[in-house]
Amino acid sequence: MSNRPRKALIIGAGIAGPVAAILLRRAGIESAIYEAWPYSKGIGGGLQIAPNGMHVMDEIGLSNELISRGSVAEAFDFYSQEGRKLGSINRDMQRRFGQPAVNVCRATLNEMLIDKAWCACVSLYFEKRLIKIEDRGDQPIIAYFADGTTAEGDFLIGADGVHSITRRQVVPDGPRPFDTGLIGFGGFVPHAVLDGRPIGRHVETTFGQSGFFGYGYCSPDPNDGVMWWSTQPAHGMDAAMFRALDAATLKQHLRGFHRGWHDPIPDIIEAAENIVVTDTLDVATLPTWSRKRSLLIGDAAHATSPHAGQGASLALEDAMRLARLMQDGQELGTTFQAFEAERRPRTEKTVAMARRNGNSKREFSATGAWMRNQMLKWLLPLGSKSMEFMYAYDARAV
Repeated sequence: MSNRPRKALIIGAGIAGPVAAILLRRAGIESAIYEAWPYSKGIGGGLQIAPNGMHVMDEIGLSNELISRGSVAEAFDFYSQEGRKLGSINRDMQRRFGQPAVNVCRATLNEMLIDKAWCACVSLYFEKRLIKIEDRGDQPIIAYFADGTTAEGDFLIGADGVHSITRRQVVPDGPRPFDTGLIGFGGFVPHAVLDGRPIGRHVETTFGQSGFFGYGYCSPDPNDGVMWWSTQPAHGMDAAMFRALDAATLKQHLRGFHRGWHDPIPDIIEAAENIVVTDTLDVATLPTWSRKRSLLIGDAAHATSPHAGQGASLALEDAMRLARLMQDGQELGTTFQAFEAERRPRTEKTVAMARRNGNSKREFSATGAWMRNQMLKWLLPLGSKSMEFMYAYDARAV
């Protein structure tokens, strides 16, 4: 086999996988993507692509489409649960960092990336759940799937998320996803729910005595173009237990948890349907991101909790940086080591920041919540400054 790999097996068709395939194709490397789940256009909640991620979307020709199908976020405003404004961050991102931050439905983003990968002549296979990787010397690397099929390639990229099966193959005794002790609820509601509160292009977020709530536009679609999310301490229940509840009981839980919070939070909860519930996980530092000819990227390598709004953007960065390094034509192991050495400090700093941010959403006494809110008025400008390293990064210019 040549020192220059010619075909990549990519496990996972979320964000990092399709973008890596598109950019590797430009580098002359063919890719085939294998996704465990059936193809679906209606999965997931909302998310934000930060300016650093938008640079990658621009590189693959999708930034304008994302803006048109999503909603530019011009600021994050913070409130107490009574409705007192605590501060605002992330203003004027377009001017400061060269791209805006954009809210979007995860399903919309995934559909765009899958379609772009198909247009780039990438092979995609769904309902292909990885069970084993075989990597023997100078033979092709082989991926074995639960349906009895196999695939061969020159190297393998694990882009299969926080619950990565590839990670278990690359780091068999490595850390499992860490439960941060917070539960995430979310979904979409119609534009009309916000008619009485003209938030414009701002995302409004609220710190409670216990938990957190946020909402903002994510699509021009009037029927479900507002995304919302609630973050709550787990209190002995995991996401699976909440998902087992019927819709009426789940909504009643949200009503009770957010009772007394400022408008329009009660109206959003009343309008909510198809509520998504997730555990809030991240992944502790892995001893390595690669083994022989297999490499982890995105959440498989460095899953971050959502409290820094960077999970999708870091995955996009990974895909671009890997493709750029592969263009150099170095030996595969050298390329993987260079990728990890470059990406690890940045991603681990972001994972740690997200975990710290999550601590402000736990349960406080009434006095503790008041003190936190007073501190936030002073700390938000400093915190905003400390986050600029995330947004100022341009994976194209490294």
